[in-house]
Amino acid sequence: MRFVLEKAMAQKMPVLFVGHGSPMNAIEDNAFTEALSGLSARLPRPEAVCVVSAHWVTSGSHVMASAHPKTIHDFYGFPRPLYEVQYPAPGAPDQAEKVARNPRITPDETWGLDHGSWSVLRHMYPKADVPAFQLSLDERRSFKEHLELGREIQGLRERGVLILGSGNIVHNLQRIDWDNSLGAYDWAMEFDSKVKAAVEAHDASTLAEPQKWGETLLATAHPTVEHYLPLLYCMGSTSGRDEVSYPYEGFDFGSISMRAILFGAPAIPSN
Repeated sequence: MRFVLEKAMAQKMPVLFVGHGSPMNAIEDNAFTEALSGLSARLPRPEAVCVVSAHWVTSGSHVMASAHPKTIHDFYGFPRPLYEVQYPAPGAPDQAEKVARNPRITPDETWGLDHGSWSVLRHMYPKADVPAFQLSLDERRSFKEHLELGREIQGLRERGVLILGSGNIVHNLQRIDWDNSLGAYDWAMEFDSKVKAAVEAHDASTLAEPQKWGETLLATAHPTVEHYLPLLYCMGSTSGRDEVSYPYEGFDFGSISMRAILFGAPAIPSN
């Protein structure tokens, strides 16, 4: 079921997918975080950011409606400075209310900004002065249904809202190779290249059926699929008219693709 978002006089925003990788990227200075830091100067300033994060999985679709979202440290075993980070961006309850006009999306005032959100946003908008809210991943939806919800929220772009998908195109923590910090397994490069080819062809239907590339390849690239799903929201909210570029490309530790994909903005050179 589609719903209509009211349009405001705002510049149509691009759509961004980011492979966020390790939570440590939130506090580290490296080529990936430098690429994130450079994005805000090259993109229109958004009225708000709607984040679809791999780290908010729910039964049913939820939208974060809090006016003052908390910073969620949803990880363990990392250095203390990471747990001390706060990202006090305001929420965007007005935008969330419009999303929640879809009767299948429930407002939620208990969730905050998880690390899939703030580890990226604190580099893009370090002053925490851009309102941010999240849309959850409904664990009951199929790949195609996640893509369809992405299509339903594309009207946010007309309201000046940046849609940000935060996951990883390849994400297998069980196969991390600590001795290969910037390399990749062959299967990781294969899956990443198939995704890239489909993105460049604006072939959303293929991205919504990654199992057709081989059940084994999908299961190896994603033992669980929550880090893949945010890409489907990005694809659903874009069209063949949106230019595609890659602000960052690369792998971490063999089994994590750090590819970032920008839709609907002038090309930004990758690292």
